[in-house]
Amino acid sequence: MRAGHVSAVSRDGAHRFSKGTTDAITLLAGLGVEDDAHAGTTVQHRSRVAVDPTRPNLRQVHLIHGELHDELSEQGFQVGPGQLGENITTRGLDLLGLPRGTRLHVGERAVLEVTGLRNPCAQINAFRPGLLKALTPRDADGEVVRRAGIMSTVLDGGLVRVGDPVTVEVPPRPWERLQRV
Repeated sequence: MRAGHVSAVSRDGAHRFSKGTTDAITLLAGLGVEDDAHAGTTVQHRSRVAVDPTRPNLRQVHLIHGELHDELSEQGFQVGPGQLGENITTRGLDLLGLPRGTRLHVGERAVLEVTGLRNPCAQINAFRPGLLKALTPRDADGEVVRRAGIMSTVLDGGLVRVGDPVTVEVPPRPWERLQRV
């Protein structure tokens, strides 16, 4: 198992682009982050609710690797924890390289299951002009590479604090590459 750690946690009870950082968040099994607008068993993202409010919520917890903030800073974008709407910011893990179904053991007892990639929307450009393009470059084949973090569901709840370890448990092979959810 690979390991990293939590460098920041964030939540917001309203549907705003950025989330405020805090010392700890509580993950609720099958729901998401307590007191966060995206918590629920069915979709909570406003555009997805408009399409089909009965679909399961595969986006209960949003994670971003803190190294992305560093990369964006080098490109001239000042972005910090929670500002891209993530709930958990990590360090030391290649989140984007994980297969679907990976389990992330966070802190003493919380377990998340990785469901897919975050698909960033044009609101990002209102936050920082040009940021959408930086988060969705194209590879050599012209395919979009989504770099705005990963989404997960909560299998086992628990308290998550800054500094908590995150260990990675990949599913058995064959692995399924992450797709946007």
